[in-house]
Amino acid sequence: MRVLFAAPDALWPAWAPVLTRLAPEMDLVRDADADPAGIDAIILAPGGPVGDLSPFVNARLVQSLWAGVERIVTNPTLTQPLARMVDPGLARGMAEYCAGWTLRAHLGMDAYAQDGVWRNDLTPSLAGARQVTILGMGELGRSVAAMLGGIGFRIAGFSASGRAVPGVEVVDPADLGRALSGAEILINLLPDTDRTRGLLDAGRLALLPGGAWLINPGRGTVLDDDALLAALDRGRLGHAVLDVFRTEPLPPGHPFWTHPRITVTPHVAAETRVETAAPVAVENLRRAMAGRPVLHLVDRQKGY
Repeated sequence: MRVLFAAPDALWPAWAPVLTRLAPEMDLVRDADADPAGIDAIILAPGGPVGDLSPFVNARLVQSLWAGVERIVTNPTLTQPLARMVDPGLARGMAEYCAGWTLRAHLGMDAYAQDGVWRNDLTPSLAGARQVTILGMGELGRSVAAMLGGIGFRIAGFSASGRAVPGVEVVDPADLGRALSGAEILINLLPDTDRTRGLLDAGRLALLPGGAWLINPGRGTVLDDDALLAALDRGRLGHAVLDVFRTEPLPPGHPFWTHPRITVTPHVAAETRVETAAPVAVENLRRAMAGRPVLHLVDRQKGY
């Protein structure tokens, strides 16, 4: 099979040797201008050299290297089946990120200033006394729920489908308000779609308990930035940990950088790791070539 690696040049040295080792039958190329009709599949990451997918008339699959596909699925030249990246390393990285910041919020680690004052009256409750609500119960949400549930937190989850998840109280859109009202720690893992943009607006942020923490490693478009700043300034929310933004990199002058109740991390919560993602990509390429069902196929109507 002839596969076009349509990703930024910086990714080639890490990905190419692993992909060709795992799939020696693959002819992995970087330049398909001479014969686009001869490409059987495309491995794609935004920012790469390919914007127009229409010449690749015989490509059976576009395999994204990212979990989020909003920058691909909206491409009007995309006619091929599209698969998003779901790999165990990415899910594990997201779970560890969310667990770390959830424990920081739960344990009140910031309360212990190193100023010589003995604050032994600040004893946190046990995890079972605190509810964590996760918005988005896909692969990443379920991984986060499993890790936090293992620590002992009470987990509620919001899902568009309302599909059951073991150990999690899952609510559908009709009960979103109830899920938010109990969310002492709120984790957003929703994708960027027409239905999710601006979902966490002033009204919904006001439903959170006083002092609640917001952790957003999902998509920046889900959050109303001005509403968040207002809620933090009023003392309604305790803190926000933000890993994703409407504009990335986050501009140096953005108020998030200097707000005392905001922690900015530079979109590092869940990186695609070659060692765990390459086998997923190879499996999908082989499935596409054999005419078998592709894993993690994107629903064009839903956008994920």
